[in-house]
Amino acid sequence: MSASLSALSASECRYDAVSLGEVMLRLDPGDRRIRTTRTFDAWEGGGEYNVARGLRRCFGLRTAIVTALADNEVGRLVEDFILQGGVDVSHILWRQYDGIGRAVRNGLNFTERGFGLRGAVGLSDRGNTAVSQMKPGDFDFDALFSQGVRWFHTGGIFAALSESTADVAEEAMAAAKRHGTIVSYDLNFRPSLWKGIGGEARAQEVNRRLASFVDVMIGNEEDFTASLGFAVEGVDENLTDLDTTAFRRMIEQASAAYPNFQAIGTTLRGVKTASVNDWGAIAWSRAEGFAEATHRPNLEVYDRVGMGDSFASGLAYGLLELSTLREAVEYGAAHAAIAGTTPGDTTTATLAEVRKLAGGGSARVDR
Repeated sequence: MSASLSALSASECRYDAVSLGEVMLRLDPGDRRIRTTRTFDAWEGGGEYNVARGLRRCFGLRTAIVTALADNEVGRLVEDFILQGGVDVSHILWRQYDGIGRAVRNGLNFTERGFGLRGAVGLSDRGNTAVSQMKPGDFDFDALFSQGVRWFHTGGIFAALSESTADVAEEAMAAAKRHGTIVSYDLNFRPSLWKGIGGEARAQEVNRRLASFVDVMIGNEEDFTASLGFAVEGVDENLTDLDTTAFRRMIEQASAAYPNFQAIGTTLRGVKTASVNDWGAIAWSRAEGFAEATHRPNLEVYDRVGMGDSFASGLAYGLLELSTLREAVEYGAAHAAIAGTTPGDTTTATLAEVRKLAGGGSARVDR
């Protein structure tokens, strides 16, 4: 356990981590375009869910997802993907399907991974989904957290799905705090989700309210600016220079504004092309101050979607299981870098691979 946080012991808990969020069916055209493809690869994904899956699949922790799905063939396909990822599905709320999705449906996420000068594209079809209709009281969070949960994760994607999901997030976070569970939150600002319901102003209103329950806040420079209103001064929109001075100042402002923040993790991505990014991360805690991960200039990226979630799961693992904040942020950045080399939202990395890269390992062949 890092000196930055104090968590419940694993022996007295049913789960190491639980996430609250939407799980969608991702449809990927591979190296083609959405508009011209004739085939899609299918798997599951969702900002908050990906963290629980990463903690289970890569890091071997006991995790669960709280979500809602329409009870039809697509919902059961999503469940099957979740089961393959090893995440406990016993807390899924199954909603009766009306036959055509008039009242409730499951979300679809069409994603182009991009290449070179053609950037990645995400097109979500998630209106009126089962999870967006969750309301306070639908799920007994006190019953869940009373079983013992070391870490709870949710974020700005779930909070943006509807007016009621922000209230559900608050209900869940408050229950987690009552039971001594660490609460993490990934700001994950998505302009498309806030566009029709008040834009950045509404995003800041919601996220500032929820931030008061957070122990570990996670996000990139756009997230902190758009979701909480903290400017990163002197940095251009493409992050061509990953000097961390401006990010450190922003983190100092955020930690002063929210004394409940015990740790903050920020990813640094300079997008040169869709296939080549400069990659890094910094973290801060009240107990240990600042720590910086190894910068990886000109990182070759196969699929960037889900890298931020892989950073969050690696950081969470490090804060729960390793000794220092420096180790935690190195594991987070390394896990994300490996996740970006394979298709899909979800990680295929192993703990041994993350440990090797975080320790300075290379891409030399393993025989």
